[in-house]
Amino acid sequence: MNLATLFLLAVGLSMDAFAVSICKGLATEKVKIKHMLLCGVWFGGFQALMPLIGYLLGSRFVGFITNVTPWIAFALLGLIGANMIREAFSKEEEDEEDSSDPFCFKTMLLMAIATSIDALAVGITFACVPVKIAADAPELINTIIGVVIIGITTFLFSIAGTGIGNVFGSKYKSKAEFVGGIILILLAVKIILEHFNIINF
Repeated sequence: MNLATLFLLAVGLSMDAFAVSICKGLATEKVKIKHMLLCGVWFGGFQALMPLIGYLLGSRFVGFITNVTPWIAFALLGLIGANMIREAFSKEEEDEEDSSDPFCFKTMLLMAIATSIDALAVGITFACVPVKIAADAPELINTIIGVVIIGITTFLFSIAGTGIGNVFGSKYKSKAEFVGGIILILLAVKIILEHFNIINF
């Protein structure tokens, strides 16, 4: 997985956090810089931590499933992407958050975990399809660089989402989830096409 692919993956994964950040902006009468940074740190931090945990877990058993790893990556990314698209078209309203303080510790912790569960699964795919950014660096170092890129990307999207939600409203929430889902599904298809040497980039 090269840098360009990793960046697309990071954007796709950040869409959940972006959508939630929009909701945070909606729930706040006047968004301040500290609110935007709180969303960025919470969501970006967990989005970096979860794939690293997933990689460490996945690397323990990846040797036993070498022949099917591209299919595992395809299934995980495809399911994650499909679920995001399903949620984008869902008519169900999310539970109302505590309007008194939508940025309290408990609320932010639960939302950060919820938006980064997908990243845990993606971390397992890193054990199946290694990240290759620094050619001479060990696989673990490449993976750490990769998760840092994912974290920074989510950090920036979360900051932007908080501001957008406060200014423009909720109309971008489902679009963000839809775009994120499409990106992850396209990455899943790309991995399989590369497995069969149909494409190679």
